Amino acid sequence: MTKLTPIESEFATTEEAEAYDAWFRAKVEARLASKSPRIPHDEVMARMQRIIDRRKNV
Repeated sequence: MTKLTPIESEFATTEEAEAYDAWFRAKVEARLASKSPRIPHDEVMARMQRIIDRRKNV
């Protein structure tokens, strides 16, 4: 088990970093293979801006 410093990684060990990378890649691959409808970039950005705006006003 190789320890990592916070400067190198947000993970404590290379094993944790590799496990996260594998999980993340699997999620991305599954989404790219999905047949569900895509959401246009502009719509996603508008949704996120509304969330940010709501949080600023709390």
